[in-house]
Amino acid sequence: MIELANLSAHFGDAAALRDVTLTIQRGDQLGIVGESGSGKTLLALCLMGMASDSAHLTGRLSIDGRDMARASERDWQQLRSRRVAMVFQEPMAALNPLRRVGDTVMEPMLLHEGLSRGEARKRALSLFEEVGIPNPDQRLRQFPHEMSGGQRQRVLIALALACNPALLIADEPTTALDANVALRITDLLQRLAREREMALVFISHDLAAVARATDDIVVMYAGDMVERGPTAEVLNAPAHPYTKGLLGARPDPGVAVRDVKGKRRRLPTIPGAVPPLHALPQGCRFSGRCPVELPCCAAQRPVFSQTDQARGAACHLLTERRDD
Repeated sequence: MIELANLSAHFGDAAALRDVTLTIQRGDQLGIVGESGSGKTLLALCLMGMASDSAHLTGRLSIDGRDMARASERDWQQLRSRRVAMVFQEPMAALNPLRRVGDTVMEPMLLHEGLSRGEARKRALSLFEEVGIPNPDQRLRQFPHEMSGGQRQRVLIALALACNPALLIADEPTTALDANVALRITDLLQRLAREREMALVFISHDLAAVARATDDIVVMYAGDMVERGPTAEVLNAPAHPYTKGLLGARPDPGVAVRDVKGKRRRLPTIPGAVPPLHALPQGCRFSGRCPVELPCCAAQRPVFSQTDQARGAACHLLTERRDD
């Protein structure tokens, strides 16, 4: 359904996305993880045709066999809501505070499918019930500030589902929610994708949520795709040093972190931060932060290659081990 081949997004001379290659079929559940600044949201916006006007896209972005990398806004309007839809990470910013949520959810049905207001309202009620919003008739008439954070997120999900898209992109849908609500939203997205036979792209910092909601995972760093494979395999046996660093930094409330002498110690961290676009390393973008950096890493870009039939990673260390 969707094919990316060496998709890059440049802002001036800097590549905020670099040669992203992957495919998404109907029914796939794909997780995308990485620190802030890794390019996760930019990739999602590219899939929606909503990247900044200053972003220059190269490579191929194919939806239903149609190359959309250089498509017009009119072409994208024909696909949004009906083929691809997105749940944004902050409901209060995504929902118009001056409009009742029912009117917001009904709008794409009126615009894209030509339904009457009565038909659109009936479908909106059904969607509210499907995503678990209680008293849907009453909720349709409310404004965003009259609802809880979890209810607002469910409204955004209902809005994304309004025209029955084939792909739903959820960009950090649990960021502003408490743990129990976040868990319910994660399970809801997975259930809806399964029941509707809809592809799901789940973007999150929460590795536990990604493990729960997805079958495959892409790990991104500074605009590069550094590892890809089945979610359980990648999280249980990461191949790339960056993936290992992300997993090592996860707190486990049931396990005290202790050193060899039994004393408590701080959680391991990845030193430094994702570099800004104007200061990206020439070679591997993780160089300078990597604990196993080789002499070639700073100057030579690693090639993304298969580590086995279902997995791949971009790391000079993996290439050196294969050569040995």
